[in-house]
Amino acid sequence: MSDNVARVMSILGFLEWLSATSGSVALRESHYFFLAVLTVHVLTLSVFAGMAAIIDLRLLGLAMRQVPASQIVAQLVPWATGGFIVMVTSGSLLFYSAPLERSGNLFFRTKLVLLVLAGLNVFVFHKTVYGRVADWDIDRVPPASARLAGGVGLALWAGIIVLGRMMAYQDYWFDG
Repeated sequence: MSDNVARVMSILGFLEWLSATSGSVALRESHYFFLAVLTVHVLTLSVFAGMAAIIDLRLLGLAMRQVPASQIVAQLVPWATGGFIVMVTSGSLLFYSAPLERSGNLFFRTKLVLLVLAGLNVFVFHKTVYGRVADWDIDRVPPASARLAGGVGLALWAGIIVLGRMMAYQDYWFDG
């Protein structure tokens, strides 16, 4: 057996084990707790996405142009961070409830790729462009690099939200 096949088999074995744990079964079979986790996930996604969209729209020079970008970031990043932490925690629980089904879902896999890209976008922005915010903080339209980060962020999060919603319809798209 090749290393790749063995690796896939070990991942599949892990997911099968995870799916059979008492916590996964209980979460999957509990209508109320599962729905509560799903509700928290959607609500914190709304908080996070709203804060991120405002920041990205300012970076694009399309919103709050009279407010320094650093003030918007300082005010909204704590809310976005809190929303992100709860959103990822609740999303992890949703994955835990059905790891085999989720891992086999093309929309879920693509969503994870976009999540990584969104994280890289934020990391690169903060390590490069935002490090020079004093040079462009009060500009009504930020430099091209800030606008690019804002546009990429908006596009990635729109894609993540759409893919998250599409996860429920994989069978419709691919088996019907």
